[in-house]
Amino acid sequence: MKENKMLNYIKNVIENMPSDWLHLTTHRLDIYNEELAKTQFLDQFENLFNDHNSTTSALSKLPTAYDYIRLGHPLSSILEWGIANLHELDAEEVISFQSQTVPVLAILRKNLLENKKTQILYTHQLPDFFDAEVIKRVYGYQFELKKVDKTSEIATFEGSTVLISENDKVSNVDLNSNIDFYINLYGDLGSVLLINGKQNESYISAIQHVRRRETISMTPENCYTALKSLVAHSSVETKKNIAETNKTSVKGSINSITGTTTKALVASSGLSMQYAIMMGLVHDALENHKGKEIKFIVPPNCYGGTNDQARRVAACLDNVEVVDLPVDGDNDMVKSIDTVLTRIAQEDAVPYIIAEIPTNPRVEVPELQKLKEVLSTERKTATGETAIDPVFILDQTFCPNYQFLGEGKILSKVRTISYVSGSKFPSGGKCTAGYCVGNKNTEALIKKVEKHLELCDNEATALQYEILAKQMPSMNQRIKDAYKNTREFVTFIQEVLPEAKINFVSDELANEGFTPSVFSLDLPTKGETAEEKEAYKRKLNLKLINLMITEIPTESKFCVSYGQLKGCYWTVPATSTQGTTKEGDKDYIVRVSVSGNLDLELHKKVFLDFVESI
Repeated sequence: MKENKMLNYIKNVIENMPSDWLHLTTHRLDIYNEELAKTQFLDQFENLFNDHNSTTSALSKLPTAYDYIRLGHPLSSILEWGIANLHELDAEEVISFQSQTVPVLAILRKNLLENKKTQILYTHQLPDFFDAEVIKRVYGYQFELKKVDKTSEIATFEGSTVLISENDKVSNVDLNSNIDFYINLYGDLGSVLLINGKQNESYISAIQHVRRRETISMTPENCYTALKSLVAHSSVETKKNIAETNKTSVKGSINSITGTTTKALVASSGLSMQYAIMMGLVHDALENHKGKEIKFIVPPNCYGGTNDQARRVAACLDNVEVVDLPVDGDNDMVKSIDTVLTRIAQEDAVPYIIAEIPTNPRVEVPELQKLKEVLSTERKTATGETAIDPVFILDQTFCPNYQFLGEGKILSKVRTISYVSGSKFPSGGKCTAGYCVGNKNTEALIKKVEKHLELCDNEATALQYEILAKQMPSMNQRIKDAYKNTREFVTFIQEVLPEAKINFVSDELANEGFTPSVFSLDLPTKGETAEEKEAYKRKLNLKLINLMITEIPTESKFCVSYGQLKGCYWTVPATSTQGTTKEGDKDYIVRVSVSGNLDLELHKKVFLDFVESI
């Protein structure tokens, strides 16, 4: 009776749900509370369930669930809540993934750090891409692997027992106290992980963190399909394979935009792509530079996901270390790279540099000729031998139209892999997929990256390819239109608030092809002490943002996004994209991203109102 009531309610919800739940990467940003993101949606959803209220208007008022689909969204939350109810578990003990491999890796990661044994049992066969040997050798994870016929006969184990099974229906299973984790595979839909037993509660946040940083939750479209299977007690709809025409179109667009001819790879998110790059490079170093230390050189104030992921990889592997690369403010990226590479050469280590161009949040571009020279310089080890040349891993999300890698371009001869977050300009905010491409000097490395993209089951989904195929052909024009609006807005701010410090590309850089549509704003402040000045500025930041999103609610949003199709997005990176960055490296300034489609005159008017109020 209770089960039927719950399933009938979900049936009504998926019939009445807001279309945004399927089509936006983040729902209801205007009422997003990051501190409550993991609980607020379901708390209010359960209130509606208890009131038998599944109207579209009521569902539309629910706050954002999780963030940016990586960590979760309304439909993944409801799917997890429904499955949890069937098994009398807490909703947070059920976690959905787009990937079939990553939930296993998440458990193995925690057990590695806690020096705990793991046995992985499976009922049919493991996916072809689950390469146990590589997982042990490259990721450093240890486990026993066994096929079982009857789950009822599984005995106790000194450690964690993981059961992987293929399923054609989203339904309940009989939980066995000897099984700690159930991973149910649903083909192209992804997987659902059940955490069984109070003794395993400590895994919840660790597994969610893996989902946030190295993959994404099951996508809205696939959750919608899974929910329909759940309420109808029917087999999961067979998913279409990725249309080759879409895949060919997307990879062709990537090569055309970047000016490259090498193989492009497309992942379920920018961070999924970055994870494949990192693990692919670790794999290559293990094979080609045996016994040498691996150094990931990362700006300490770069995007928090990049910063956090690099440190998470290093935490698992004894031979991997993160080295800080100061790039912003008084620091020069080229000089910092030279200093760091010279030191790493002395240590005879393997240098991998991850950097954003333009930088975030100060939107700075290094002198490219000097960057090329410093990356191309041959260095010597302490014993006088030639040091290993670096691989430059370039995050060019802020300027995906600039051609760094093609024949004759500035970084064509330096080993460089470029990647882009697809939730920005490539898709216009319609999906999270990301991509990477390398120059001709990285063809062997790209094969390793592809291996780990497949192993982690993190390739873009069919729908993501479809969205990118529609959106990418217009990307360069949208970048031009957005830059034009941004330059006009920046010029206006400089006129009406000349005391503010604006970080934006110069006209000279724009003429060279760097045309981002994001700028950062350091507002004027006052006070007797540095603390008073900082406190005043932080209050002023929020006053500005709240005014813009209140006065222009249809266009101005409080969000970290960039490259969206419409409107203007505002954020303070120190409290959003730099969330995991060390406090001392954070920069409490406002970041503004402007699209090619907005009421610019209205934005100017509201900004002028702000200036007159301070």
